[in-house]
Amino acid sequence: MVHVLSSRILLRPLDPERSRAFYGEQLGLAVHREFGTGPERGTVYFLGGGFLEVSGRSEEPLAPALKLWLQVEDAAAAHDELRAKGVRIVRPPVQEPWGLVEMWIEDPDGTRIVLVEVPADHPLRHRPGI
Repeated sequence: MVHVLSSRILLRPLDPERSRAFYGEQLGLAVHREFGTGPERGTVYFLGGGFLEVSGRSEEPLAPALKLWLQVEDAAAAHDELRAKGVRIVRPPVQEPWGLVEMWIEDPDGTRIVLVEVPADHPLRHRPGI
């Protein structure tokens, strides 16, 4: 068995500066650390219990199978804030049949990001560690 000590998602964007502006300024993710110099330098953002690293450059967009799942405190407030910042809202907040409130946005390269609110009465709230 592999003993995992830490993890992060690595994104190789088409335009690193544009992606750093999206994740750092529009989404407002806090920077964990930065490394390197120049346009392909790396920036690692906090993602709750994980990390998102935006570094390097890709010549092709990410595969559509990749999605990011981010839990937020209030999906409606996130919707209003992100819309005001010009973030592309794919779908506004909707309460799903399974009880979570989900909204979908896209980063500049088209990577889909679901913002999820876990309502106070949802069973996930009653499990340790959630």
